[in-house]
Parts: sequence; C-alpha cells; structure tokens
Amino acid sequence: MIASPSFLTPEEYFDWEAAQPERHEYFDGATYAMAGGTLAHGRIGLNISAFLNAQVRSRQCLTFNSDCRVGISEAGPFTYPDVSVSCDERDRTAQQFIQHPCLIVEVLSASTEAYDRGRKFELYRQLPSLQEYMLVGSETKTVELFRRDEAGAWRFFVYGEGHEVTLASVGVTLSVDQIYADVAIAPLGGVQLLS
Repeated sequence: MIASPSFLTPEEYFDWEAAQPERHEYFDGATYAMAGGTLAHGRIGLNISAFLNAQVRSRQCLTFNSDCRVGISEAGPFTYPDVSVSCDERDRTAQQFIQHPCLIVEVLSASTEAYDRGRKFELYRQLPSLQEYMLVGSETKTVELFRRDEAGAWRFFVYGEGHEVTLASVGVTLSVDQIYADVAIAPLGGVQLLS
C-alpha cells in the first residue's frame, strides 16, 4: 500500500476517494491504495460472497463484497474486507460504510497476509458486533477461522480439503470445496482457474 501525501478528515476522504480510480483504506488521516488481486483471489471472494448472499438473505442479513468499507468507528479507520456480513439493522441504511458486521472474510495474498493476520485483525477485534473472522488462502486450500466465544476470547480453527466450515455468526455451513470451486491449486502453491 502507498500512502497519499496529505492529511484528510473522514469526510474529505470519502469525497476524495469517490474521484479515485482505485480504492484506498483510511488510517488516522492517511490513505493507502489497495493492492490489486489475482484472478484466483477474486474468484475465491466471489464464491464465498455468492454462497453467503444466497444463504443469509432470508435471515435479514446483508452480504457485502470487497467494494464495501467497514468503519471501526465513525472517524475510521476504514478498511475494505473481501467479504463481510451484517445482520444489524443499522447497516441496512448505511451510505459510506458499515460498522456492525458479524462476519468478516479476508482472502490472503503474499502482499497482504501479514497485514490481514496482524494489524487488520487487531482493528476488527474492536468491533463489538464481530463474531467471526475467516482467513482464506489463495495459494493453498486452507481456511482459518477465528470465533469469539461467550467470554470474549477468540478461538482458532483450521480447515483443509474435504472439511466443512460452520459459520455460527450467520448460521450456515459451507465446504472448503465450495470456497475453491473453479479454482485449482497448482503444484508448488501456484493457482490456476479451472475452465
């Protein structure tokens, strides 16, 4: 990510970003351009979004793709997760960003993995509504799930090929195979789209 040279208020950031060709995350007045994703990264995100959208609409929950900002507070930071789901009525009328997701999904890439695991998850844990945080590999078929328990502690689960992932926050189960549908992991960790 590359920082912009000037300080922006949240309102200035929303106006400025609307005129930009790419998306930018916002931290303490600075903006950072988002790295472009691979075809496999996009396909994995689409598979998850489409599945969740079909499953949670009847529960009055909304599924958002990577074009939706999540605000940690009204003043930011503002991030762009790959997939998020909110069942909170307040997010149904949101205009610039949602603030009450129960599930956030990040598809990992070499350039963002450390950020997604570290600083970004640290920010997301500040959201009282967040119940689950899922990290999905784009070079290996690995799904990692962090779930907040009743005491507020985060529990960690890892899933691989042939496993099913239960997302308690939205009451659905999807398989690792569904997540990676039409995406093949090539030898040595490379990724190929299936035709």
